[in-house]
Amino acid sequence: MSKVIELTGVSKSFGGLKVIDDVSFAVPKGSRTALIGPNGAGKSTVFNLISGVYPIDTGRINALDQDITHMSVAHRVAHGVARSFQNIRLMPHLSTVENVMLGEHHLSSPWALARGARASERARAALADAGLGTYPGQVVADLPYGIQKRIEVVRAIMAQPQILLLDEPAAGLNHVETDELRRLLERLSERGITLLVVEHDMPFVRTLCNHVVVLNFGKKIFEGTPEAVHRDPGVLEAYLGTPARTGGGHAA
Repeated sequence: MSKVIELTGVSKSFGGLKVIDDVSFAVPKGSRTALIGPNGAGKSTVFNLISGVYPIDTGRINALDQDITHMSVAHRVAHGVARSFQNIRLMPHLSTVENVMLGEHHLSSPWALARGARASERARAALADAGLGTYPGQVVADLPYGIQKRIEVVRAIMAQPQILLLDEPAAGLNHVETDELRRLLERLSERGITLLVVEHDMPFVRTLCNHVVVLNFGKKIFEGTPEAVHRDPGVLEAYLGTPARTGGGHAA
């Protein structure tokens, strides 16, 4: 299976603290890959390195058969790499549909988007597809946290990515919202979008993902299937606990 993302010997330090230490792993094309590990393992930092928020110190990052190590954030989005954030980064004073329209900003000029009825139609269709069709005109700041989290995922989808990075997308969602999110992500996967997901909800990971990478103290300690991760002694010790305790998982 071909690889759509590949990290090779990637390291990152902040001051004297090495947060990511010689990490290498690949995300197979079409996969639904989970990046998991304890608090402070470096998961969000890896996302920030892939998406270009932080520059890497050493190593290389390839995406879609191109070296993106030194590519700007905007060019990575245009290249097909989009993401959501652990902390919501919507524009609170704008409506839901206006926030979602911003996901297309790299595809056209802001002036064209502002005047384009088609952009609004696409945004409304994406919201409806995500089960959020009743919220297009509402100001984002007035909506519940769980709804805002899903809106941010829809905004990332509007960038028409080939690779979608999701940083704790299920955090703050109730069981119904989590199931709706999982079904949405499964549909996106069926449409050919590769998913890389940081998530602490292990039942969500087990039902959604088919490939898992585990970090601990900035190092990769496992890469394989969701079934195998629960049998790996190093992962059990570092993150999941003993086999008798793996039902609920740990916070990431």
